Amino acid sequence: MDVNLTFLDQKPIELNRRQLVKGLAAGYIVALSGCVDNPALGRQQLLLVSEAQMTQLSASAWSQIREQQKVSTNRTLNNRLKTAGPRLVQAAGLQNQAWEYTVFQGDEANAFVLPGGKVGFYEGIFKRMENDDQLATVLGHEIAHVAARHSAERYSQQVASGIGMQAAQVALQAGDVGGAGTIAAVLGAGLQFGVLLPYSRTHELEADRLGLTYMAKAGYDPRQSLRFWQNMTAQRGNAAPPPELMSTHPSDTTRIAALQQQLRSMGYQV
Repeated sequence: MDVNLTFLDQKPIELNRRQLVKGLAAGYIVALSGCVDNPALGRQQLLLVSEAQMTQLSASAWSQIREQQKVSTNRTLNNRLKTAGPRLVQAAGLQNQAWEYTVFQGDEANAFVLPGGKVGFYEGIFKRMENDDQLATVLGHEIAHVAARHSAERYSQQVASGIGMQAAQVALQAGDVGGAGTIAAVLGAGLQFGVLLPYSRTHELEADRLGLTYMAKAGYDPRQSLRFWQNMTAQRGNAAPPPELMSTHPSDTTRIAALQQQLRSMGYQV
């Protein structure tokens, strides 16, 4: 039996069942249409959702976050974030978006960005920063995610993979491939560790690279990015992070090495 595998608006791909299983498990069956060039990254991206749609979704999520999380009343932290933000946004050429910067209460060393320019920092991450150059390290990274349209790309990858998994389940249940449940589980692992998580690690490294460029353009010292991540590594102590294969973020070692390479390419001695 053959399967017509269709990804949204593209033409069906004729695959037999075994080709479908192998392709999904290996992670090389993805949507072939919807790819666009992103000048900020210098590569093509799979984008099955528009910027306007992502912004609309993020606006709703942002409202919920602000309702559920307590906003920090620390004027110093809020002013630092709101001062650095416009400088880095201008360096990234993203002044046309409605940027909003909010510090939330909480000791977690975390920060995030939503499409459309909604930036959240927790009080705890400021405790890990020695200066505003290190603040710009994190903020430049978050702004880079917006410039790179990583959220839309990640969403598109998950949509494409989800459609592929549904097609695989149908093919496995209808045919003569033994152990359908086991194979389906392997397919899920193949997609998760072969496509989705590595894609996220790639996004993180791309955001680091772009963030250094924005820092330099905005007048911050990009070399402080190394100091920030070295401090983060030291503060984790013996708390071992998950293996890089199982993580959505690169290991500290991988991240620091990539930062060093990018700084050297920018002419800095590290």
